Amino acid sequence: MWSEPRLVIERLCAERGEDFAGLSRMLGRNPAYIQQFVRRGVPKRLKEAERRKLARYFAISEALLGGPAEDEGADGLVPVMRVAVRASAGPGAIVPAEMAKPYFAFDGRWLKALTGTSAGKLSIIRVEGDSMSPTLNAGDDILVDPSDCAERVRDGIYVLRIDDALVVKRIALHPVGRRVTVQSDNPAYPDWPDCDMAGIACIGRVVWAGRKID
Repeated sequence: MWSEPRLVIERLCAERGEDFAGLSRMLGRNPAYIQQFVRRGVPKRLKEAERRKLARYFAISEALLGGPAEDEGADGLVPVMRVAVRASAGPGAIVPAEMAKPYFAFDGRWLKALTGTSAGKLSIIRVEGDSMSPTLNAGDDILVDPSDCAERVRDGIYVLRIDDALVVKRIALHPVGRRVTVQSDNPAYPDWPDCDMAGIACIGRVVWAGRKID
């Protein structure tokens, strides 16, 4: 069984199109160095300087590569799990089973100022569809906070599960009762007025979004 740092490197390479030989050369090692570390367990641990260089290159916490655990409130990068599902910003897409994917990492102090929820409970989900355009576009990555659900729901953008589909929509609370309007920011899509919040499974509030600039 691979230890976690080896699995992290394997997954990061697959996700980002990197190769073991290129990483080895970046560390000033022979081209087989990282492959031997991942596949054969040699060396047993990365040296501190190598670990730090790889962590900075991938923008992840050194703790993921075998370094000491970091305080989420301290300086440094805090990992957040990316989930291999897509939240539809269209009519609603059937999603596969949730699976852990490689990490995103955020500055610890910035993340703590954004939300008080532990990084281990947050997740990154990718958007598909255009019903939330221009606020969210297909391919955007969104940071989802599950603590802002249930009784804490307020006006804002949320990931919701409706039947077997995940959707990302804007919620507008009615002044009285637990009724809401589920809205699309794109006027080409209809809103869902006067919905009972008890019949909507809230996954979490969208607290941050990132996108590729063409």
